[in-house]
Amino acid sequence: MLFVIIGYDGPEGEAKRKIHRPAHLANLKPLDEQGRVILAGPLTDKAGSLLILDFETQEEAERFAHTDPYTVHGIFERVEVHPFMQVLPKPR
Repeated sequence: MLFVIIGYDGPEGEAKRKIHRPAHLANLKPLDEQGRVILAGPLTDKAGSLLILDFETQEEAERFAHTDPYTVHGIFERVEVHPFMQVLPKPR
């Protein structure tokens, strides 16, 4: 099941992001290797990040979002997790 995770940066998000980016990417790497990362990246207006990831349950998605280094280290001051249904492009 797909989930959209939106992490909203706090006031020091941009500065902290540079420090914790390697740990954040390392946290995503196993999911990417399993084909569970549909897309992920920062919002170019510097408001935060958007991720679309594949998890079995809402609880698993929430746990991932709240234990990610960007959340733990305060880059994200707020995180939202929403179930998502992909319409286009058609899922493979």
